[in-house]
Amino acid sequence: MIDSRPRLLETAYAQATALKRRQLWLGLIVLAVLVAFSVNIAEISLSKFYQHIGSFFSYFDRIAHLEDGRPVIADPAEWFWGWKKWLALMGETLLMAYLGTLLGATAAFVLCFLASQNLTQSKGVVFLTRRLLEFSRTVPELVFALIFVVAFSLGPLPGILALAIHSAGALGKLFAEVVENIDMKPVEGVVAAGGNWFHKIRFAVLPQVASNFASYALLRFEINVRGASVLGFVGAGGIGQTLLEVIRKFYYADISALLVMIIATVMIIDAVTERIRHKLIGMDARS
Repeated sequence: MIDSRPRLLETAYAQATALKRRQLWLGLIVLAVLVAFSVNIAEISLSKFYQHIGSFFSYFDRIAHLEDGRPVIADPAEWFWGWKKWLALMGETLLMAYLGTLLGATAAFVLCFLASQNLTQSKGVVFLTRRLLEFSRTVPELVFALIFVVAFSLGPLPGILALAIHSAGALGKLFAEVVENIDMKPVEGVVAAGGNWFHKIRFAVLPQVASNFASYALLRFEINVRGASVLGFVGAGGIGQTLLEVIRKFYYADISALLVMIIATVMIIDAVTERIRHKLIGMDARS
């Protein structure tokens, strides 16, 4: 009996290994079928991709040269001839992202407590609030922007409203998840002392979630800076509208200048907000 145990263990191990191997192959086969099905639906043609790949790189070669054929870095003054106008539009894009994030974070702050099961006793309120947040973040920002452009005409206002609604949906979900993972002992203490629902939020919940809320809001601001640059494509203000114009008119040097300005701005914003977020998270961990 004792001598048969290693053999039984070896047999069980071999069976478990064979089962995992079969599951792996089955998963790979299913993945291959889905990829093939997706390629067929999307009408992806490798031969067409190979034939036109040169046009892709030639476009980047064009935006790297001025109208007279010189490289853009040969004459930075000519390359960034409209830097004052573009910088003002970039500032408008940043303001759109800032206001959109501020309004969205404010709405998310209010709704996240209603969407948290550990704070809201009514399942109906939780359900409706979560569905509202889902709708807000599921509809693309461009769709919201197009609707608001029709309603309020061209300009930064449609972009701000589109960013605010989408930010409210995304941040509301993140905020609610943070709230649902808090330590409930301080909440129980406030209730035991006779505190109401608002007292629970102010004295038991906010001290635990404030730094995470701020961190997520800063992260969303980074995303909205990029999003605001694209919303200009549908007339929602900012530098994206000018970028679309120069693309349509084939002003290649202007395209590269605007792209460099947008990329540099986003990189600076990302670096600054990342340091702030890390400090906030570190403060929360120490507390």
